Amino acid sequence: MADPSTYRPKPGEIPDSPGVYRFRDEHRRVIYVGKAKSLRQRLNNYFQDLAGLHPRTRTMVTTAASVEWTVVGTEVEALQLEYTWIQEFAPRFNVKYRDDKSYPSLAVTMNEEFPRVQVMRGPKKKGVRYFGPYGQAWAIRETVDLMLRVFPVRTCSAGVFKRSAQIGRPCLLGYIGKCSAPCVGRVSPEEHRELAEEFCDFMAGHTGSYLRRLEGRMQEAAEEMEYEQAARLRDDIDALKRAMEKNAVVLTDATDADLIAVAEDELEAALQIFHVRGGRVRGQRGWVTDKVEAVGTPELVEHALQQLYGAEQGDASEGGGSGGVPKEVLVPALPEPQEPIAQWLTGRRGAQVSLRVPQRGDKRALMETVKRNAEHALVLHKTKRASDLTTRSRALEEIADALELDSAPLRIECFDISHLQGDDVVASMVVFEDGLARKSEYRRFQIKSFAGQDDVRAMHEVISRRFRRYLVEKQKTGEWPEEELGGELEAGPEGGSPDPRPGSEPVHESVPELSPQLSPEPAPEHGASAQGAVRDEEGRPKKFAYPPQLVVVDGGQPQVAAAKAALEELGIDDVAVCGLAKRLEEVWVPGDSDPVVLPRSSEGLYLLQRVRDEAHRFAIRYQRGKRGKRLRSSPLDAVQGLGETRKKALLKHFGSVKKLRAARVEEISQVPGIGRKTAETVAAALAQGAPAGPVVNTATGEIVEEE
Repeated sequence: MADPSTYRPKPGEIPDSPGVYRFRDEHRRVIYVGKAKSLRQRLNNYFQDLAGLHPRTRTMVTTAASVEWTVVGTEVEALQLEYTWIQEFAPRFNVKYRDDKSYPSLAVTMNEEFPRVQVMRGPKKKGVRYFGPYGQAWAIRETVDLMLRVFPVRTCSAGVFKRSAQIGRPCLLGYIGKCSAPCVGRVSPEEHRELAEEFCDFMAGHTGSYLRRLEGRMQEAAEEMEYEQAARLRDDIDALKRAMEKNAVVLTDATDADLIAVAEDELEAALQIFHVRGGRVRGQRGWVTDKVEAVGTPELVEHALQQLYGAEQGDASEGGGSGGVPKEVLVPALPEPQEPIAQWLTGRRGAQVSLRVPQRGDKRALMETVKRNAEHALVLHKTKRASDLTTRSRALEEIADALELDSAPLRIECFDISHLQGDDVVASMVVFEDGLARKSEYRRFQIKSFAGQDDVRAMHEVISRRFRRYLVEKQKTGEWPEEELGGELEAGPEGGSPDPRPGSEPVHESVPELSPQLSPEPAPEHGASAQGAVRDEEGRPKKFAYPPQLVVVDGGQPQVAAAKAALEELGIDDVAVCGLAKRLEEVWVPGDSDPVVLPRSSEGLYLLQRVRDEAHRFAIRYQRGKRGKRLRSSPLDAVQGLGETRKKALLKHFGSVKKLRAARVEEISQVPGIGRKTAETVAAALAQGAPAGPVVNTATGEIVEEE
């Protein structure tokens, strides 16, 4: 680590004029490039007391070993030189927007004798017209497929084109009318180029006049009774309208504009750009950056403008795609100062550029859409980042500090209760180890000790059942003496959890005789025998071989208190408990009247949210499955020996269970595949299960007919 005082310029050496400066490390590599209206004032800021610097700036100046600068005439020249050096040296401490993917564009190679329409990625080439970028390559191909019906431009590669010319036979697209087949001379090079130019004009937004011409030709063909030609033109118009629908009008003034939005936190920022041409969204792209320096939204916008337009030249309306500089650039915050960057953009375009923040109307509404896209991109990036070991370690350390744990909770289990108005009450348990989901150890529970809606009592039951199983495993290995278990483990009615309410009379039972109905069900989509699961001597997976260091419950103080009470009743005091309340994302711990508030940008809070949301998702899925299964059940399910085929045959013949119940045995036996004995069995089963009265929908009061 270098001491900045060792390479600090002497007083009076730094000029008080605009310029660009470079910090180099001990190997003479450029690690940071910056510009300044006053080099002296800006560079002196870097050589103040290290304690007063931003942590990232402090890291930069202690990594550097020297600083040098170049004086320029104006701030605009400084902006241009800064962009050039950033592209040349790629300094590690500069803001670098990483394209989260190489966005494809629709390209028309007007620099070839026979222009070709194709999907292109990477740097732009001279003489090629670009439209986009698009989010997915299939979106380009779908648009091109519609357009080729009207503009049959060549799409084949050079090899296919050459081979077709040699054999004198076009490819399949030439036979079906989606290529004008210049390879075999069906059209001249001039006619094919005219087709390509019409294709480009249409993609550039000049759609109205062309559609009107087609409609006029269709009317003329119909008047001359050339109905086949009129029908083809009608289909061409429909195809073009479908292609136009993919780019709906978002700005009614048909302007050319780029809208830039930023979503950021303390560590990272996501940037999204919408390219609007002729009032329609023609493309979208986005980047994510680490905020390696202390920058705000204005600085992020300035860096984005440099990277977006540093390699562009000319008016965007001339190309029709996303290339060039548009007439308007709409941003969430203006760079400070605004004039140099506005002059630079004007110079790149060759005409005046309006750089502003939209305040109202369609442009403000579209900016909000771009902002939502940026926020989604940042969330998605953070989700992908969850697999990063350093990030996970920091999250676990933050949780340990916030909850005052002795060590980082390497195994976290989260529990959630789910039901629909008190019916089909279930619970889920998800497991995260070292910050990653361990799906082979997910479990789900049915609440059987009581009926109705009581999330607190249900949470108590689930925690009790889970940790009874853990104590059973410890007893088998001799880690927990059997005589210590008998008096501690209590079960409520029907072998469920003890009722934590006053006045309940628990029923004592021994742990080894744990009722089978209390065993939680393994997650069917993952299975309990997944690779890596802990197994016993006979090779069977142990469901609860390890205890967690932290139990997280979905809820606030009541749920946390119930979970803590369940652990204390079992004599377990080495497992921490906390709850995450959805409304304000507050972290509750047992015995505290105030929640623990983690910063919104905290990696620890983010991990707790992921764990909680995963438990909620898993519980909802199980609850919906149980409800659906119950609603699909039929009285015929109880009939022994009656399969699905014959059930369907009976219901199809009689129309409903109600009519089948009213039928005589002779009528039932007339159904194909139903014999006399089976008919008697069906009639007897339905007679036993006949409802005492009509079923009434309590919400509406209407009588529900059986299907």
